[in-house]
Amino acid sequence: MTMRSVHHTGIIVKDLDRSIYFYHDILGLDFVNEPSPWFEGDTLADAVGVPGAKLRQVSLQVGESAILELLEYANRPADNDTPIQQNYLGAMHLAFHVEDIDAKVAELRAKGVHFLSDPNTVDEGVLAGWKWVYFHDPDEIPLELVEVRYYPEEERKRGIAEYLAHRPSLESLTP
Repeated sequence: MTMRSVHHTGIIVKDLDRSIYFYHDILGLDFVNEPSPWFEGDTLADAVGVPGAKLRQVSLQVGESAILELLEYANRPADNDTPIQQNYLGAMHLAFHVEDIDAKVAELRAKGVHFLSDPNTVDEGVLAGWKWVYFHDPDEIPLELVEVRYYPEEERKRGIAEYLAHRPSLESLTP
């Protein structure tokens, strides 16, 4: 069995309603479901691996097949006010594929979104063809816009084959 696609990406947010304003009203993502009531109980706590879990969520549509799930935990640790830094183990970001990054950046700037830089253009190396830029949601969670202007397929296939032929053995990577 193969993985068919990424079904959804979940982000833990401080305030679900505030995040809905950002992701729905500013970024323009449509609802898949309305915000849930608070869920809690031992079954939920066991299923998500969070003792005493109490959460509510909403799912928003990204494009044709991806879903963004926003979750607010009532029992998020008090000292957990900022997301982990991007170079920390487990840190992640969500990248939105756009057709025209310059137009999308202009649109979002007009709605008050601050970008960390102007869009970056890559014409060499493994990301050749990308134009990308980072920004944050209201909780400082890193997000990215990506426009794929072209994709050098044959060059990428050669690079992947070269990597697979010369990568370290799994045994050498095990501590």
